Amino acid sequence: MAVKVCMGNEAIALGALAAGVKVAAGYPGTPSTEIIETLITVHHPDVKVQWSTNEKVALEVAAGAAYAGARTLCTMKQVGLNVASDPLMSLAYIGIKGGMVIAVADDPGPWSSQTEQDTRNFAKHANLPVFDPSSPEEAYEMVQAAYELSEAFALPVFLRPTTRVCHASADVDVREDITIREAEGFNKRPEWCIFPALSYRRHGELEVKQNELARAFDTMPFNRIERGGASRKGVAVSGVSYLYAKEVIGELGLDVVLYKVGTPYPLPEKTTRDFLNEVDSVLVIEELDPVVEEQLLIAAAGKRPILGKRSGHMPWNGEYSFELIKKALLSYLGIEAKDTEAETLPPLPVRPPVLCAGCPHRASFYEAKVATKDCEKAIYCGDIGCYTLGNAAPLNMVDTCLCMGAGITIAQGLALAEPGTKCLAFIGDSTFFHTGIPGIINAVYQGTDITVIILDNRTTAMTGHQPHPGTGKRALGDDAPALDIETILRGCGVRHIASVNPFDYEEAVAAMKEAVNYPGPSAVITKAPCIAQIKKPSTAHFVDEKCIKCGRCIREIGCPAITPDDTGRAVINSSLCTDCALCANVCPVHAIKRGEING
Repeated sequence: MAVKVCMGNEAIALGALAAGVKVAAGYPGTPSTEIIETLITVHHPDVKVQWSTNEKVALEVAAGAAYAGARTLCTMKQVGLNVASDPLMSLAYIGIKGGMVIAVADDPGPWSSQTEQDTRNFAKHANLPVFDPSSPEEAYEMVQAAYELSEAFALPVFLRPTTRVCHASADVDVREDITIREAEGFNKRPEWCIFPALSYRRHGELEVKQNELARAFDTMPFNRIERGGASRKGVAVSGVSYLYAKEVIGELGLDVVLYKVGTPYPLPEKTTRDFLNEVDSVLVIEELDPVVEEQLLIAAAGKRPILGKRSGHMPWNGEYSFELIKKALLSYLGIEAKDTEAETLPPLPVRPPVLCAGCPHRASFYEAKVATKDCEKAIYCGDIGCYTLGNAAPLNMVDTCLCMGAGITIAQGLALAEPGTKCLAFIGDSTFFHTGIPGIINAVYQGTDITVIILDNRTTAMTGHQPHPGTGKRALGDDAPALDIETILRGCGVRHIASVNPFDYEEAVAAMKEAVNYPGPSAVITKAPCIAQIKKPSTAHFVDEKCIKCGRCIREIGCPAITPDDTGRAVINSSLCTDCALCANVCPVHAIKRGEING
């Protein structure tokens, strides 16, 4: 063993390696991304690692390898589990042969997600066990225990870290002797094919397994009762909130019976019963849904109060913190809380994210706005990625944003409801491959008049520049066929397609106007690399004495490199400027010129 400072996601990846994982597949999404990234960085030659096209594909790849007896890992964020839920529900019935861990990172807050959904409810819905780590150290141990449990019960097992666990760092005792578990091979048997009669039988078996899992969880060190003094006040806590609760109890010297729940579904049978027998009441602290709380309500059978979200003692939404848990514990124990310096400090200013200076998406959005300015009504449907930031002023170019790939199909629904309205859908290249293609096919099949603008910056930018099927690279950096978006569009039946550089302003505006006026499904591919991946040029743009202080360059494109001075004249910060020249196309008096940065 060796002590290593690990981020939580790194600990999960190293724990999977220690368990002998053979195949790892995932789709990038904060806060889960670094799990696969770690497996790429510390790559073991006998481990197959891939960024899959989407989460459904990743789960099915991992399941196929587990059918053959390999230990597999599938990673995603909580909203990605929605995409993977179809195979997940059936896989719970079919089962697996090799151990399979599904690491789904939840995002209480939410900090970078559409929803605050709780994966523990998915586990309950699918009748699958779930581990809920409270720290990177525990995540490392849990993922190994999850493989053992998975093989013992022939079921996939969830590991549910949250943002704070994923991105916190801690000293972890890491195994140095790694032995990859080779697949025994696929054995043909009728049970690998799901049919109604098999599903009926397996459903009953799966329900029975819940009791067996609850008893198996009794033997695990992740679940324990930590006793104080003579108190009969109980606190049940799950996930990272356990660390906060322990800190509050230690700092204030509180006397409670603490029930640490590391496996929130199903709850350990005997440990839960013992805990309830030791207390007169329970406060449940957990992010996000009342998963532990509801199971304790059933187990308590009304014999003692179970307080938490349903009783109004804990908030339903948002990320829990030390201060929040401190207030909740003091209130539960009837102790008057005193304001601390941290509680009286003013809140931090809100700084919304913006598109980077020189981002090609800003140019694409602005050109689409110009191209549709004469339309009686235009609706701009967005999608998930950096370009979601196009909704902010002054661009105001994202009217809807639902989930991955939905911009294309939402646009179709709007076009059907409001004939004559120009409906544009913006989608990134990675999202196009993820879930955009079925929507394209539907638009062609139904003959719906929409324009799809594919923002192709040759990477999965928002999550850290992972490759995708259009980049010509795989996860480990080896060469792959680069799937051409225009060819795919033509294969799907789109007849009007244009490919442009968004920094060729006049050409891009003309192409978008033509596509918008085309009667039927049309597409414009704007191709320019992510500005974060290219070398900063030696030239930049400057504002000369012709500036008339109209503010148009600031007001219309919102580039963070351009600000007004005290007199109202536009000033370009050369350290931020990437020489994209979009502002020069906006200036009505041609006061913005290119020049050497050090000249």
